[in-house]
Amino acid sequence: MKTIRIISADDHAIVRSGLKQLMSTTADIAVVGEAANGAEVMSIVRRIPADLLLLDLSLPGIHGSDLIRRLRSEHTGLPIVILSMHNEKDVVTRMLRAGAAGYVTKDAEPETLFAAIRKVAHGGRYIEPALADELVFDMQSSTKLAHAQLSDREMQVLQLIASGRSNGDIGHLLCLSAKTVSTHKTRMLQKLHLKTTADLVRYAIANGLADHLSRPPLAAGESAESDEADLPPATATLQGELPLAPRV
Repeated sequence: MKTIRIISADDHAIVRSGLKQLMSTTADIAVVGEAANGAEVMSIVRRIPADLLLLDLSLPGIHGSDLIRRLRSEHTGLPIVILSMHNEKDVVTRMLRAGAAGYVTKDAEPETLFAAIRKVAHGGRYIEPALADELVFDMQSSTKLAHAQLSDREMQVLQLIASGRSNGDIGHLLCLSAKTVSTHKTRMLQKLHLKTTADLVRYAIANGLADHLSRPPLAAGESAESDEADLPPATATLQGELPLAPRV
């Protein structure tokens, strides 16, 4: 039986160690390399022959669909299985569209992960059954949520806006200029057919997007106050009418 060689990419050392131990309990799967960030992923896949990449979405540096597209462009023969804490349909859909061949959540049973690795390594595709059921139901609808158009970076900015961050805070956290953050915001308003930052906050809350990420920790010297000119008080936001997702 040929051993399936996998590279494990996760920014938590304890997770990588646990995965390596878990794979050692099988007769046909072995971890041959590890990476803790996007740059390490790109480096290790060039150096170490592997049959599959097991990829977390929340890596430092290039990550998510941007990393998947780059990997698919430069290493077309390396299939990717996502192993993530995120089970939101829009996240799963974006990763599959970017080129991932499999998606499993971190609360899945080990046998589910083994099944995903084996199927994808042999040319198939695999989505965790619970997620697959939701996606099939969602695809049966003739419409899709407007925020499915947003890029990973735009989703990050939207979630940070919804958490109460100002343009300056967001730029600091994502290593972007305030002008670039403003540009992302303008594009989101256009894509979502909204008019103001307050509309973006209400949209994120109404559609469950504000819950995808917890509020990032404050950096040294950061103020916990948001830009009052940019965002309405939380009470006004929550008491205002929440716009449902436009259908496109």
